Amino acid sequence: MARALIVGNTGGIGSAVEAALAARGTATVGLSRQASGLDLTDPPSVERALAALAPPFDLVFVATGKLNGAGRRPEKAIAEVTPEALEDQFRVNAVGPMIVLQHALRLLPRDTPSVFAVLSARVGSIGDNRMGGWHSYRAAKAAVNMLIHGAAQELKRTHKQTCAVCLHPGTVATPFTAEYAARHKTVPPEIAAQNLLAVIDGLTPAQTGRFFDYAGKEIPW
Repeated sequence: MARALIVGNTGGIGSAVEAALAARGTATVGLSRQASGLDLTDPPSVERALAALAPPFDLVFVATGKLNGAGRRPEKAIAEVTPEALEDQFRVNAVGPMIVLQHALRLLPRDTPSVFAVLSARVGSIGDNRMGGWHSYRAAKAAVNMLIHGAAQELKRTHKQTCAVCLHPGTVATPFTAEYAARHKTVPPEIAAQNLLAVIDGLTPAQTGRFFDYAGKEIPW
């Protein structure tokens, strides 16, 4: 791919994806709250940041995410759920990526292949949820899965060669997961980036609207 936009390029996964693409010779543009003033909880800031870019982009990769809603750790019980945590999770993990897509539509080519990819998480799978807990985070990731799946149906009509997908990166060794990675095998961001890009490289428009893990295996909704 010749040109890529990384939203959240100052995070562990985003920065690793940007570096891996640049090493391939891909022209990359990175946006983040820290460096560009793009704040997923502030839709006008998303609009401004993306309006400043010239199309086209062959890849738009949304590498943002939040695990602790409203400053609270993921819930272990129903009694721990709060409206504030739910709303916070949805603003960052579901609403934010959808607003990015809304303003990125004009950046995606209509007549050549492209990918719009959003970081999701396996715990957002309803079909795979056998443990409960982490209610706000799970619900927000399930929501972004549905939003991208629904958007993909529209893109089939307007951007016929665009593949819009949600991706699960595995447990990546970043500050984002530091408190929760003890019981999971982790990979460094550089390996996660290579895994994710390998999946993206193999996508076709026929796979739009689907949810894949870092090995390219489809995850149930």
